[in-house]
Amino acid sequence: MTQPRQLPLVFDAPRRGKPPRHLADLDEAGRREAVEAAGLPGFRAKQLSTHYFARLVDDPEAMTDLPASMRSALVGALLPDLMTPLRVQEADRGWTRKTLWKLHDGALVESVLMRYPDRVTMCVSSQAGCGMACPFCATGQGGLQRNMSTAEIVEQVVAGARSLARGEVPGGPGRVSNVVFMGMGEPLANYRAVVDAVRRLTDPTPAGLGMSARGITVSTVGLVPRINQLAGEGLPVTLALSLHAPDDELRNELVPVNTRWSVAEALDAAFNYAQTTKRRVSIEYAMMRGINDQAWRADLLADVLLAQGATAGGRSPWGWVHVNLIPLNPIEGSKWTASDPADEREFVRRLEAKGISTTVRDTRGRDIDGACGQLAAKP
Repeated sequence: MTQPRQLPLVFDAPRRGKPPRHLADLDEAGRREAVEAAGLPGFRAKQLSTHYFARLVDDPEAMTDLPASMRSALVGALLPDLMTPLRVQEADRGWTRKTLWKLHDGALVESVLMRYPDRVTMCVSSQAGCGMACPFCATGQGGLQRNMSTAEIVEQVVAGARSLARGEVPGGPGRVSNVVFMGMGEPLANYRAVVDAVRRLTDPTPAGLGMSARGITVSTVGLVPRINQLAGEGLPVTLALSLHAPDDELRNELVPVNTRWSVAEALDAAFNYAQTTKRRVSIEYAMMRGINDQAWRADLLADVLLAQGATAGGRSPWGWVHVNLIPLNPIEGSKWTASDPADEREFVRRLEAKGISTTVRDTRGRDIDGACGQLAAKP
């Protein structure tokens, strides 16, 4: 076993120029106050919200219910440009679209829209870069630049919704039904902005996009205090714990934050989340050839999940957890490769033999570096 790399874990992003305030940064009361502070009638805030969240308008000239004399002032106060699309790449016959965004300060991030026959999922970034330093992830190799604002996170989803509404994605007009915080960054290291973004996504239209919290997944490498805090927010989103190894020795190498919060501590927090929210936790496990895909590690993973349920009151494991195996996606210059299909099948068989609900993730966007672990925001 090689020794884990002693890389810094960055929880506080470097301070850079603050993004301009946007309607999506504020709740309804805050929007009204902002409009009134600009010397304009407060009720105009709801009109702006309707244009942004319900009508998905991005052209001020199309906001014809706003007086032309105050339109520029209103848009300037609450709808500044936050992100510029630099490149859109398509895969899967156009049903997967990756967008490279330039933020106001030049930072680059990526989001991915994935259309399926029965749903549309947006994979969004929460940070420019990532400070968690997981060696098999392209984003983690670039380090952390800064946290994204609430509105910058929300804008990725709204932009995807516009593309669907305008028929730019094959399959006809549609709507975003699912959002996964699995793009660039560690969501719980940008906690307040991510939680506020979830509230904007789930606030009833026109205050927000009116999505169901059950269609939103927040991923984390295991920031235990934040997992516990999220459990108390009253937001029944799905928690996805990026475990990748069932033992501390290996996980210390693959997920350096494990040296701060162990496998047992991360699983205990995840179980507490499941009990509090009544939402099943997803265990994310990237399958790496000869690293974490041995049959005995499948047995160990099942055992630690079973033990967690037993320790916490005997609840059956499939009642609180689901294992999502991820075929490792290649990144440039990496020594890590995907598991042999036969080893992957045996891993699944052993988990299911012990009663652990298990699936293998459908990989989308690999050929445009848009799959899990591949987002690097290269210009």
